[in-house]
Amino acid sequence: MERIKEAIEKAKATRGEKKGTPQESRAEVDITTDVDKITYRQTKVVALDPLHLEEHRIISYTKNDPRSMSFDMLRTQVLRKMQENKWRTLAITSPTPDCGKTVVSINLALSIAQQTEQTVLLADFDLRKPKVAQYLGLPNGLSLVDYLEGEASLVDVFVNPGLPRLTLLPNQSAIKNASETLTTTRMKALVSDIRDRYESRMIIFDLPPVLTTDDAIAFLPQVDCALMVVANGASTTSDVKEASRLLQQTNLLGVMLNKSEEEARGYY
Repeated sequence: MERIKEAIEKAKATRGEKKGTPQESRAEVDITTDVDKITYRQTKVVALDPLHLEEHRIISYTKNDPRSMSFDMLRTQVLRKMQENKWRTLAITSPTPDCGKTVVSINLALSIAQQTEQTVLLADFDLRKPKVAQYLGLPNGLSLVDYLEGEASLVDVFVNPGLPRLTLLPNQSAIKNASETLTTTRMKALVSDIRDRYESRMIIFDLPPVLTTDDAIAFLPQVDCALMVVANGASTTSDVKEASRLLQQTNLLGVMLNKSEEEARGYY
């Protein structure tokens, strides 16, 4: 923890000269199945900038923010429910935009990746407004859209953000016919592939809001369960009720209140 703090302080001191840029490298086949001895071969490894993460409210990366405990608690509840039902795929959505579903998706994935017996894949399936790569500060490169268009393999698209149990499937470009794309044979084969490749892997799909397009509703039959993120001061009662109605055919783990005004306090 002290080393992480020193790294952040050093980054702040040098930011006036040059803003931290993710450093990209490539290790040498994908993830081994032993979660205690994970190595990355062919998967691109990108070192994230702690300052960029802080600016985008990604607080589970270093655990320095007391609010990260909320995501650890969410992690425990989500994993317990999913393990009880032998579920491995989770969709995260919201009733409307600006509820913070992508921030929740990233922080939850980071928290889960810090469990010693759990690996996680975070996939950006908000095809109209992909934000995972932006919030994490990933450099421009091949992404999900390139795979779907047959221009890249999965190995070329996967990114490891420096945490040994986390893999990212980012998307850098919007897709106009998003709803149709999410239900194609190629997309269904992709979901099956990343789900079945490793038994220890949990997959989180960051999906669009359910009341703005039919993208999420079209894709949800391909996942085991879902989590709905609502925002304090932004989500209305009618929005939540209508979104819940649309999710009736989905295993809804629960509703998470985001942007709460309650002050976060550390245990000590």
